[in-house]
Amino acid sequence: MPVGVQEKPVMSRHYCIAAHGTRALRVAPHRPLSPCMSTNTPVYAIPISQRPRKPWSRTFKAFLFFVLFNAGCLMINGSQFVFLLPLRILPFRWSRRLYYAGIRYTKGAFGCLMILMCQWFAPTKLLVTFETEGMGAFTQDEIDRFIVKDSDGNNIGLNLPTKFVLIANHQVYVDWWYAWCFTYFMSPQAVHRYVYITLKKSLRWVPIVGWGMQFFNFIFLARSWASDRQQLARDLASLGREAEREGKPFCFILYPEGTLVSKDTRPKSKKYAEKMGISDMKHTLLPRSTGLHYSLRTLAPRVPDLRLLDMTVVYPGIPPMGYGQSYYTLRSIFLDGVAPPAIHMHLRMFDVRNGVPIGNLVGTSSAATPDPKAKHILEVDIPSDEKDVFDLWLRKLWQEKDDGIDKFFENNSFNSGEKPLPSIEIPLKLRRKWEILDAFCFFWPASVAYLWGRLRG
Repeated sequence: MPVGVQEKPVMSRHYCIAAHGTRALRVAPHRPLSPCMSTNTPVYAIPISQRPRKPWSRTFKAFLFFVLFNAGCLMINGSQFVFLLPLRILPFRWSRRLYYAGIRYTKGAFGCLMILMCQWFAPTKLLVTFETEGMGAFTQDEIDRFIVKDSDGNNIGLNLPTKFVLIANHQVYVDWWYAWCFTYFMSPQAVHRYVYITLKKSLRWVPIVGWGMQFFNFIFLARSWASDRQQLARDLASLGREAEREGKPFCFILYPEGTLVSKDTRPKSKKYAEKMGISDMKHTLLPRSTGLHYSLRTLAPRVPDLRLLDMTVVYPGIPPMGYGQSYYTLRSIFLDGVAPPAIHMHLRMFDVRNGVPIGNLVGTSSAATPDPKAKHILEVDIPSDEKDVFDLWLRKLWQEKDDGIDKFFENNSFNSGEKPLPSIEIPLKLRRKWEILDAFCFFWPASVAYLWGRLRG
């Protein structure tokens, strides 16, 4: 959160000092100074365009990040092509099992790589709290079950359900990065290896990144619901059925707002609200219910214990009614080194079958995968009245989320009552040192080199 700005900031003739955690950054001589910059204003609370220039040492670190992150991506994608693709081609069940196990390993490697980049270049922490009163509230028994404590009773970890759809408000492009990192800490079952997201179809063939996302079984959509509805239902049905059959975790990340809150999208949300005669949100956009509704209806019959995990995310430094991309971008966080001091994540959870009005699922097969040649898919034929009920439910949830962000700005915390919310602080760093090698898929080439040496020797 931005702190108060002094009326008369202390500035010398040539320099202005802006606090950045325990560090201070020096502005180059004669650079125009913004009135928002003072000795008390942390750098993350200053808009990117007004921040002081970074020192040469930061340029070196930015170059190092670029080299290491891209090297990690190359190692992961190279391992997929060299070690896994041949297994996929072989017509044997054992090779197919090894292939999918390897894909999960590389997906986990990418999750570790993202956490490692935070650990080395943009240190921060996750501050996780649990809803106890409103929609999706956790009971005390659930909280006791989901929070891991040490012998002294301190909260040290999480053990949340591992089959879920994760939804959240969308402020910055780095939202998905931190959400994926969160899955690493949410359970001992390595949920970060089982993450699925949707991407633009145009990204499918982007070198390295697009290829890797295809190996990860991510869902590529054309952003046209007429063509996307069957693709989404078919892919989710297959993934959900596989997760249930093998007893593996399943995480599908979806942002119902569909885009970031910005100066371009805020007026559109307001205009739509006026057209429909409903209230617009203050800190978020009106959510789009169609994609989430179809996704839950497709997954629920195939994953009986499916949960809907709602996350409200707030980044310190972004002022009320401010736009996140003006304060945090991938470049500003990892190249400029100005990370949020903490990411506040407030959780709600719903049992999809019993706590979410997804409609009547009678007649939906839990075992069948929708036929790609069929003109209609049962999972996507939803009566209009059921759509209206779900849309109203989602808007109510989003209104509570928006109100919660309002309270956060008032209290600098999601704690608004006398009784503090159950919470846990998670430093964003790898838990085991050998996972640094995992982040670069080091074990596979090392193992092959060792076996090759043994065969030759």
